[in-house]
Amino acid sequence: MSHQQHQQLINALQDCIVACNHCYDACLKEEDIKMMAECIRLDRECAEICSYLAQALCRDTPFAADLASVCATICEACGNECQKHQHEHCQKCADACFACAKVCKSIA
Repeated sequence: MSHQQHQQLINALQDCIVACNHCYDACLKEEDIKMMAECIRLDRECAEICSYLAQALCRDTPFAADLASVCATICEACGNECQKHQHEHCQKCADACFACAKVCKSIA
């Protein structure tokens, strides 16, 4: 499958990367940073796997389904953690993570 056929997923991955990076940066500036530690860690995990999957899809990886399955798991974990926090950046990140997980599952 060519990367053009995965364009919807690539777009969702890019949206998730941006949201996770923004959330990561904003969480580092929160007053109670210890409370945000898991959110920060998962933001990094999620942005990294999304970035890798987007690149792999552009290379027409034969592991698209396997990588998408792992990515969906990490996106859901990040979304679940972000959803626990009332900060706007966390809520937006959760939405992007869940949207990305949904598209990942469609090819996994």
